[in-house]
Order: sequence, then C-alpha cells, then structure tokens
Amino acid sequence: MNPAKRHEIFTRLKCNNPKPTTELNYNNNFELLIAVILSAQATDKGVNKATAKLFAKASTPDAIDKLGETGLKKYIRTIGLFNTKASNIIKTCKILRDEYNSEVPQQQAQLEALPGVGRKTANVIRNTAFGHPTIAVDTHIFRVANRTRIAPGKTVLEVEKKLMKFVPEEFLQDAHHWLILLGRYTCIARKPRCGSCIIEDLCEFKQKVVE
Repeated sequence: MNPAKRHEIFTRLKCNNPKPTTELNYNNNFELLIAVILSAQATDKGVNKATAKLFAKASTPDAIDKLGETGLKKYIRTIGLFNTKASNIIKTCKILRDEYNSEVPQQQAQLEALPGVGRKTANVIRNTAFGHPTIAVDTHIFRVANRTRIAPGKTVLEVEKKLMKFVPEEFLQDAHHWLILLGRYTCIARKPRCGSCIIEDLCEFKQKVVE
C-alpha cells in the first residue's frame, strides 16, 4: 500500500470521527488503568457494567487496596480471568500508592512493570491518558492492519512498528482508536461489512464481502 492511499484512509476516518476515544468509562487516569487491565479478553460493555459499581465504591489505589482481593472479586466476577486480574490490580494499587504517590506513571517501562500491565495496556494508557502518539495493537487492530494491508505483519509487535512507521504523523494520536472502532463494528472477524465501509475502495483485501 502506497503512502497516498494510507493518507486518504486516515483522512476519511478522521472526517467520519474527528475526536475518537475509548469506549471504556472512566473519570481519571487511575480508573482508566483499572478498566484497561480488566478489558483483556473481555468486552468494553462488560467492563463498564462492572466498573460502574466498583468505581462508585472505590476509585483510588488506596480504596481498592482496602477492598482486598476478596472484596474486589465481588465487583469483577462477571469478567473473564477475574481471579488473576484481582490479584494483579491489588498488587498494582500497592505499587502506585507506595512508589508513585497514587498517581499513574506515564513512562512505558514504569507502566509495564505494574502487575497486569503489558505493552498493549501501557500504550493505551500513554495514548489516552497522556496524549502520547502510541498505537496499542489488539486483535481488532491486528486484523484490520493485515486485512486492509495498511501495515501487514505476522506478530503484534511487527504490526505496531509498521503502523508507527507508516501512519502519517498528523494521524498518529488517534489512529489507535479509529482502527479499533473499524475492526469492532465494520471490519469484523467472520464477515466484514465491506459494503458499508468508508474505506472499501482503498482497502486491499482481496476477498471483499458483497452484501
């Protein structure tokens, strides 16, 4: 795919959604961090349902730490892998309280050192909370990048590096959200909705679905 085509793709995505953001509900950086940790292998809708009750009760590292694992599990048991996530969240809350004055750090290495936070989660936090032009490659972005040929790659890291290289700089800040939304609602896994896609004529997917 040539640069001109990529530029037009992101121009259209921006025109269609000028100010994209995450579909997770949160009120501060800490709540965003917890929501993103919970979102692994879970839907944003499911996470939002759980965190609505959790954050009403506890919305700081100290408050969630005081709930303990058992107390936290009562709020997140509807979410996949809730046992592991509860353990990681409690550990992360202690670190934030003891080492970062209960603030969420914004450096990649500091974030990735938190239990339950990997490269993808760290990129989401840096992008959404702190405005860094990062791209967190989840299953949706991985699929879209490969299917459209915007940034094909065999691994998540390869796709991330290609996107960072190929996405025009003016679109880097929001590219993460546009691609996720495209993959979540249009370029879906089993049967992409090619006929209703605003970049269908630019996409290089060879098996386009005729609706």
